[in-house]
Amino acid sequence: MNTSENKNLVLAMVLMLAVWLGFSFFFPPTPKEQTQPVVNQKEQSVVAPTTEEQHVANNVAEVTAPVVDPVAVLIAETSAPARDIVVETDKYQAVFTTQGARLVSFKLKDYHITADQASPPVQMFEEGPQRYSTLRTTGSEGFLLSEDARFETIAQDLVEVAGSERVTIRFQHVAANGMQYVKTFVVSGNEYLIDTGFELHNPGPTPLRGTVDLALVQRWDESLNDDSYSFSGPATLVEDKIEEVDVDDLKEGSVAYSKGLVWTSFQTKYFLSVVVPGERTVERIQISRNGDAIENVLETPYFTLQGGESRKLDYLVFIGPKEPQLLTAAGHQLDKIVGFGFFDLLAQPLFVVLTFLYGYFKNYGVAIILLTVLIKIVFWPLTHKSYSSMKSMQKLQPEMQKMRDKYKNDKERLNKEMMALYKTNSVNPLGGCLPMLVQIPVFFALYQVLLNSIALRHAPFAFWLMDLSAKDPYYITPLLMGASMFVQQKMTPTTADPMQAKIFMMMPIVFTFMFLNFPSGLVIYWLVNNLLTILQQYFIHRKAT
Repeated sequence: MNTSENKNLVLAMVLMLAVWLGFSFFFPPTPKEQTQPVVNQKEQSVVAPTTEEQHVANNVAEVTAPVVDPVAVLIAETSAPARDIVVETDKYQAVFTTQGARLVSFKLKDYHITADQASPPVQMFEEGPQRYSTLRTTGSEGFLLSEDARFETIAQDLVEVAGSERVTIRFQHVAANGMQYVKTFVVSGNEYLIDTGFELHNPGPTPLRGTVDLALVQRWDESLNDDSYSFSGPATLVEDKIEEVDVDDLKEGSVAYSKGLVWTSFQTKYFLSVVVPGERTVERIQISRNGDAIENVLETPYFTLQGGESRKLDYLVFIGPKEPQLLTAAGHQLDKIVGFGFFDLLAQPLFVVLTFLYGYFKNYGVAIILLTVLIKIVFWPLTHKSYSSMKSMQKLQPEMQKMRDKYKNDKERLNKEMMALYKTNSVNPLGGCLPMLVQIPVFFALYQVLLNSIALRHAPFAFWLMDLSAKDPYYITPLLMGASMFVQQKMTPTTADPMQAKIFMMMPIVFTFMFLNFPSGLVIYWLVNNLLTILQQYFIHRKAT
């Protein structure tokens, strides 16, 4: 080890010692509360007195100011082990810890890693090193609070909540300067919403001031970004626009927002965690990367607590699936999270029709086929006109070629004669293109719906296709799609030169390779659309002959 490294090591050790001494002085815990009497099994889900009035009072109650013995507090801080509080609801299993009153684990009971219902549940947050714990609260200056501050709670180790029942889990901490903190989580048996509160109380005569941060922490793994067709990472609603941040860009520095803040989130293709700050709770949101952890930090305005004064900070937390109905019901413009990109205006009604059809047939594969048929019916007149125009143009090719040869040195005369030929035969040279162009936005909109809708995740169809969001395991549907596209190309009237015709005939091969790893729901849509187009071309060709 060279001299520079030795100096850095010594400096690091000195800084660590200074931090430890400062931490020990400023953040000793309150002495342990007396053990509460054991309640019966039926009352396990209740973490405070059982009357509704007392539950409400727990959310806003001011903490009395005990006399703090710094030595006793320091002993309790360093010796008392942290406790985990497991919360079981109908929708998820969450684990909170008294070390910082943070969330360390969150499993979704209705969603599994694979289509096999025996596979492990989707884990939004995994138990591990404490630095990955989320809903982290810290404070500055007079509200100085460590992320590892030891909180106390009378909650039992297991809290069970069912149906519409709502239970408050309450953590409290007393700092060395007498500042009292109460952090509450209100959980419901049948919702993914968690009402989160953080109350500060200054029991002494001296005014204290500072800021408080709440951090949404997500451990980053490159596997979260394995889908190149959808976004994974932090996103914040600023005024009316969702600001997405590429995780790789955070290596260059953090991103901050300070105006029009509505909510901040971490999203994957199908799931998200989001924090909605209450009124006067946030002044700035900063997105940063700390090693392999992504942090969305909500910073409060700088404020003062006079002696005997309290302040409550409110946050609404949603951790769960990107289900449009759930997000709409939650309010706060969370429904904006489920968007379908540039063609969202067209994609939303298509999604509504898709879910309507699913309501009747209880099979998304059938719903996709029927939706494709409906779209084809709507555009049938346009496509019919397009192919008819192309067929008419094809019949004029011999005469057009004669004109090209005759007026090859006079472009102006050639164009004039061509226009006269079109007019005489009532043919629109753009008639084969414009109707197709009108359909392109609808195709892209439906593409986005089928690619990003959580409704298709692990949705079975029939036979070997047991997950419409995953690729065809045997590549049967992509190969059929490619074959149908080849037949469609052969049947399509063309006015192109031989070289262009060869290029067009290569498209089925290119598309087949593209679709090999696409979700099978998308491949079914494209296959059915090709088959319907072939049928339509057959009738047009038959009528023309």
